[in-house]
Amino acid sequence: MAAGEPPQQGRRYWRWSKADFFPEPSFQSWRAYGGALAATAPRLRDRVAARSSEAVEAGTLLAESENPLRRCLSWVDLAFLGFGSVVGSGVFVLTGQEARFDAGPAIPLAYAAAGFSALLSSFCYAELATEIPSAGGSFSYLRVELGDMAAFLAAGNILLEAVVGAAGLGRSWTSYLAALFGLDTDALRIHVPALAEGFNLLDPIAVVVLICTSALAMSGARLTSTINSLASVIGIVIIAFVIGAGFSHFHSSNLVEPTFFPFGAAGVFRAAAVVYWSYTGFDMVATMAEETKNPGRDVPLGLLSSMSAITVVYCAMSLALVGMQRYSEIDPNAAYSVAFAATGLKWARYVVALGALKGMTSGLLVGALGQARYTTQIARTHMIPPYFALVHPRTGTPVYATMAVTLGAACVALFSSLDVLASVSSISTLFIFALVAVALLVRRYYVAGRTPAKQLRTFLAFLALVVLSSIGLSAYYNSRYARRWPGYAVFGVGWAAGAAGLALAAKQQRQPKVYGVPLMPWLPAMSVATNLFLMGSLGSMAYLRFGICTVAMLVYYVFFGVHATYDVAHSATAADVVAENVEQGKIVPGSTLPA
Repeated sequence: MAAGEPPQQGRRYWRWSKADFFPEPSFQSWRAYGGALAATAPRLRDRVAARSSEAVEAGTLLAESENPLRRCLSWVDLAFLGFGSVVGSGVFVLTGQEARFDAGPAIPLAYAAAGFSALLSSFCYAELATEIPSAGGSFSYLRVELGDMAAFLAAGNILLEAVVGAAGLGRSWTSYLAALFGLDTDALRIHVPALAEGFNLLDPIAVVVLICTSALAMSGARLTSTINSLASVIGIVIIAFVIGAGFSHFHSSNLVEPTFFPFGAAGVFRAAAVVYWSYTGFDMVATMAEETKNPGRDVPLGLLSSMSAITVVYCAMSLALVGMQRYSEIDPNAAYSVAFAATGLKWARYVVALGALKGMTSGLLVGALGQARYTTQIARTHMIPPYFALVHPRTGTPVYATMAVTLGAACVALFSSLDVLASVSSISTLFIFALVAVALLVRRYYVAGRTPAKQLRTFLAFLALVVLSSIGLSAYYNSRYARRWPGYAVFGVGWAAGAAGLALAAKQQRQPKVYGVPLMPWLPAMSVATNLFLMGSLGSMAYLRFGICTVAMLVYYVFFGVHATYDVAHSATAADVVAENVEQGKIVPGSTLPA
């Protein structure tokens, strides 16, 4: 039977029972659950130290989905998916704001700095995706290299960001639709005075948009990719117009009057920390590795080509803006529309609004694909109920996982204002990116059972020096001593010593099979530093939210996750699981992996 066809003796896909959600022995009765809770401490010790493997993440766990995801994407598809997931409304909204208040005419340098950081992370994702071609993306990479606990914390943050990010895009979509019709941004929302401020503007349009894009994502990765590619072509045309029209009204004097750096270098870095969010979303491409025809070649090509092109586009768009209009005259809320109006192109506001709508729609579409695949892999490990790992036999997509993320995002989008959503910062994204860079270093320098103890101690010492120096540099930059150079010298030398130690004193234990990050270990070490540096620029509320969510995640893990994953790990060997599922007709031999 061909890959993607339903199994001959498989169970019905549309089902709903306790066994589908809680099949583990610990949840078969209240007595069994009580016994599991009594054994929490030893189970925690077992799971914290447990690490997965490439074979499990990209092979054995696929049986949990009963039907395979379809391998149907090329590197061109991935490049367009990367473009669609990253180029949203952010560049239209944030450029004017940051040029006006933080960077001035140097805003292209802020985009270049943020793009450099994002590109470093994409290099790390590219290597790990070729080594571990799993739908779980960063979740799977961390589970293999840093263990179950780090992967679980990443999983919680991934699911939270999936819901909040999609809800925010849905609300923004409504605002830009209103702007396209020349209305107030809240004109298409329903005001309910009885509800609390920040939750009293209901947004049914956002809910409809979320449902429509998710329904399309559930119909199949091939169809979704094709539609995204066509939409991306439209987006490229709109961006080409913005850049072309901007440079046709370019005045170089706007870059140097009164100065190119009106807020100094510090302003450029502040702007870089903000516009970084215009680059987020590229990690969704890594989750498509399981559906890529040749992940070893296609994932690096798709990731790196899209991120490189996006960085150039962002720098060009921001340069066109500050060349058209002096930074002090830029409207922070509608920068491009006002700048074009000042040059006589008042109708261009509609082009800008259309470009933002297209970007947000593509972001929602690709996000629905990637977020569902994250959820699928997390469910395959039983950290959340395995019901959400099931793949539909006809569409080859994780319908339940997509529906779960969409339902959560729709509920949040209906009630929560953009201000409330903005307060839930994307600190989680930077945290995960930093962890992925650490995981890549661990993968190269440590192999369980093969790395000598002395070599391991050397590696850990220099890795700790890199991480601690990066944290110290970020903290110092955001302290009251930020204008004094000795701190930068100390922490900079510490980071360089750690990276040099990894390069010269620590011996790599493993080489990549297909694609490898260049300049190892300098590039991933720099990725750790840049992500932690940008984390330091976030406010105290972001860290408070991160702490509260982490505590909530740990509570869930103690009462559910640790027992479910413990049961799965100890109830049968990987080979037994595969054999049992094949025997019962849950999967077709040879259909879960490419020939």
